[in-house]
Amino acid sequence: MYELFIVLYLLVALALIVLVLIQHGKGADMGASFGAGGSATIFGSSGTGNFLTRTTTVLATLFFALSLLLGNLSTGRVKAVDEWQDLSVPVETKAADAVEEKKPASDIPVGN
Repeated sequence: MYELFIVLYLLVALALIVLVLIQHGKGADMGASFGAGGSATIFGSSGTGNFLTRTTTVLATLFFALSLLLGNLSTGRVKAVDEWQDLSVPVETKAADAVEEKKPASDIPVGN
């Protein structure tokens, strides 16, 4: 279930990024209204802005909800211990055991 939320979180984040990059700000049409373009208003028309703005709002809300959900799910998880965290030397080895038991060197296995 956690992995499903991670994948959904990634998809929502990518969709949110794409939607924000597709939109242009209100100030983008402002220069066009002062002679460079044919816009009749200062801030341009907002016909397609409503759909993109609503979709961005929904995705942003979903993104924050998933963030909170994943944060709550990950607090109960135990992090796996990495073998490189403990770099202490092993206490017992086969050669050390053979020396303690006074075995002849020919009885000590070589390799694995």
